[in-house]
Amino acid sequence: MPVFQIHHITKYEYDRPVKESINEIKIYPYPCNEQEVLVHEIVITDSPEVNTYYDYWGNKAGVFNNLAAHQSLVIESKLVVRTTASSQLKINFHSGFDQLKTEVNEDIYLVELSTVKQIEHQQAIQDIAAGLLQHPQQTVAAIAEKCCEYIFKNFKYIKGITTIETTVDEILGHRSGVCQDFAHLMLQILRTLQIPCRYVSGYICPNKNGMRGEGATHAWVEVYVPQFGWAGIDPTNNVWVTNQHVKLSVGRDFNDCTPVKGVFTGISKQHLTAFVSIGYEDGTVFEELNDVSTPRTPNEEKALYDTDYGTQGVQQQQ
Repeated sequence: MPVFQIHHITKYEYDRPVKESINEIKIYPYPCNEQEVLVHEIVITDSPEVNTYYDYWGNKAGVFNNLAAHQSLVIESKLVVRTTASSQLKINFHSGFDQLKTEVNEDIYLVELSTVKQIEHQQAIQDIAAGLLQHPQQTVAAIAEKCCEYIFKNFKYIKGITTIETTVDEILGHRSGVCQDFAHLMLQILRTLQIPCRYVSGYICPNKNGMRGEGATHAWVEVYVPQFGWAGIDPTNNVWVTNQHVKLSVGRDFNDCTPVKGVFTGISKQHLTAFVSIGYEDGTVFEELNDVSTPRTPNEEKALYDTDYGTQGVQQQQ
């Protein structure tokens, strides 16, 4: 059961004072049996009171505000977490779609997560989905595994060509992207097959074993396997999720899992930097610093930001 020390600093700097900054954070580890929080401390500029709650998806979220004028906002998370899942996930590869239908019909939550969003190029998604169904009796887990492999082999991992607002239609055109893009694509394919699945935001901690996305916020998918439950699968690395992933939040898509978002009053250009350090039990430390600037909106007094940091956002700007 590995233990990871994760230090995550998100820093906003403004070229002129802003005020009335109201923010929501989802940087708390997701409550589940696969991980155990040993220490977690969050430090925020000016030490505002953080009101926490659990959202519809079971994520722990915090809300705080900085009303006074300020030119910087720093959110620092210091986490020590033990992942308790096995390094070899024992997934049920026997349950098929008949069993899935029975379980989905009894759970409105699963119905919602199996409802596909119609997009412009849905026919292309239908074609991909049809290619995965070569044998009518394939199990749900087998289909998820084939979908993961298809994305890994047919879409290139390239930073900088997509943003947090990139759509599935655009990903199909690029045939490339990063972890957030691959997660959204996989969700679209699986939901087209009426398989419940959800977006996951977190960290990947592989200690330099060649997996992509190390050292920054990462994204993957959880698929609902009948008579088993939720199983994580990572299309960026073509692996089932075991004890090298740390989960922060889940939802329908990225918008339900945004680590930091909020609004402020003022006309300012903001500069965002995100530092992530992951320490391993053998003493190895992986560090990464990313930065991104956002343009001033001179005709709007109310400036909004909805910014992910790490692999899903900042690295795309590099």
